[in-house]
Formats: sequence, C-alpha cells, structure tokens
Amino acid sequence: MKILANDGISQSGEETLKNAGFEVINTKVAQEQLASFIKEEKIDVLLVRSATTVRKDLIDSCPTLKIIGRAGVGMDNIDLKYAREKGLQVINTPAASSASVAELVFAHLFGGVRYLYDANRNMPLSGDSQFKALKKNYSGGTELRNKTLGIIGMGRIGKEVAKLALGIGMKVIASDSEEGEREITLSFYNDQVVKIPVKTEPVEELIKHSDFISLHVPAQKKPIIGKEEISQMKDGVGIINTSRGGVIDEPALLEALATGKVSFAGLDVFENEPTPALKVLMDQRISLSPHIGAATLEAQDRIGMELADQIIAILKKEKV
Repeated sequence: MKILANDGISQSGEETLKNAGFEVINTKVAQEQLASFIKEEKIDVLLVRSATTVRKDLIDSCPTLKIIGRAGVGMDNIDLKYAREKGLQVINTPAASSASVAELVFAHLFGGVRYLYDANRNMPLSGDSQFKALKKNYSGGTELRNKTLGIIGMGRIGKEVAKLALGIGMKVIASDSEEGEREITLSFYNDQVVKIPVKTEPVEELIKHSDFISLHVPAQKKPIIGKEEISQMKDGVGIINTSRGGVIDEPALLEALATGKVSFAGLDVFENEPTPALKVLMDQRISLSPHIGAATLEAQDRIGMELADQIIAILKKEKV
C-alpha cells in the first residue's frame, strides 16, 4: 500500500510505516496536480498539514484513497463530513502538538509584556546610535506573575496553556462549552501531582476580567472577538491568537491597538493566510509568527508517530 505524505512526515513516523510494510512517498505534489498523481500512483493514504486541501472534487477523483490523515488538530482544510460519507477514514493528531502551541503562546506573551517584538525591529536599525532612547522606550515592561489570563477554549491546548500560566504564578479563568470548573493537573518531579480547579465562565464575562486573553478554538463562521467584545475588555489588554485566522476581527484589533485599548497582540494565524494583510504585518504593536504553533521538532515527531500508529491499526484491521 502507498502513502503520500504531501506536506511531509517526521523521519520516525516514516520509518515506522516503512517497517510495517508500507511505501511512503514524500514528494510534494502541487494542489492542481494532486488528483492525477493519486490516481496514477494508486495512493491509499493521503497525509496533509494545512498547506494541502482535500475537497469534494479531489475525493471524488481518487477512488483508491482509503485514509486521509491531518498532521495536526484542525481539519478545516478537509471536507470531513463528505469524506466520511464516502467511506474514507479521516484521522488527525489532536494531542501531539498541544505543548508546542502552548509554549508559543508564552513566547508571544513574554515578548509582549517586555516589548521584545518591537525592540527586535528597532535595535538593528538604531541600537548603535539611540541606545539610551530605546532603553527608555522599553523600560516600562510588566510581569505576567499575578496577572489574570483568560483562555477561550479549554481543550487540550487550552489546558496546556493553563498549566504554564499557573506554573509562573498567573491567575487563570477560562471559557468553555459548559460553565463551572475544569481541573488542571500539574506534574512534578518524583511523580508528585497537584490538581488545581480553573473557573469557567461565558466569553462575555471572561473578557471583562482578563489582563491577557489567549484563543484556542476551531475555525468560526464569524469572529469571537470583534469591536464590541474589545470595548468590554480592560484597558491595555494583551491578546494572543494561535488557533485559527478569523476568530479575531483584524480591522477591529488594529483600531484597538492604535487607540491603546489593546496594548499588544501576538498572532500566529491570520484571516488571509498565506497572504496576511499588510496593515497587520506592519503594525509595530503586533508580535508575529507564520503559523508555527505545532512546528517544533518534538511535536512533529509525535505527530508522525501518532499518524503512523493510527494508519497501521486501521489498515491491519482491514486485512483481518
């Protein structure tokens, strides 16, 4: 059986699949040529990340396909319901990248409260001639400790973000499908475990109480955070989005940054990927990264192994 890893797969995942007797093709096939390639090569399994889309026309054109695998969490680039109606197995890796995304959230948070996103732009330009002025500009940073972090979406990633926040002494509130509490488990050396309850409340309440807000939700039909929601937030709030573009109204965010209502934002995802709006890219109050939340070596290794294990289990079951 043939597996096309169109957006790549980790070496450990590839080796696991090969050792199980599968042929793995790592060729990057252009979207417009993908259907013909799958048909000609009689591909059984198509693995993608966010770069490749798997829509109805591709599914209809490729009768050899048995499995579509998404290396990551979100599957908005796959016509999921239709694929399953056609009898295809669709798998993803919801747990593998949670820690990596959570750490990126805090990279943006730490950089935001100390203005590193802006300092790294200006130090190369004028650090040698205006060192004292830059030092003065960036000397009004704040600490994350004792501040309140509001987490919108308390799934696997949201829980990992909560763990890091609690670990550095932040207060954590969350918004999820149900109000009440979510239990966060912190693990320490010698198998010591501490369980901490985190309060959940509606988004409209969370945004009023948070010093910083981090979003961890799937793609939405309309923004969760828009002009009205921003108006209800604390003055000087910081906002981080590592989930999906479009869950924040970018024009409303830019306006709030310009007035100081929002002190800084950290964006790993954008409304118009892969061509983010120039106004967003040029705003000096935004910490930017190019959708790399899950892109650590460790996460990619876990993703590859998780995909490999699922594929082997499915195809071996079919043979029985």
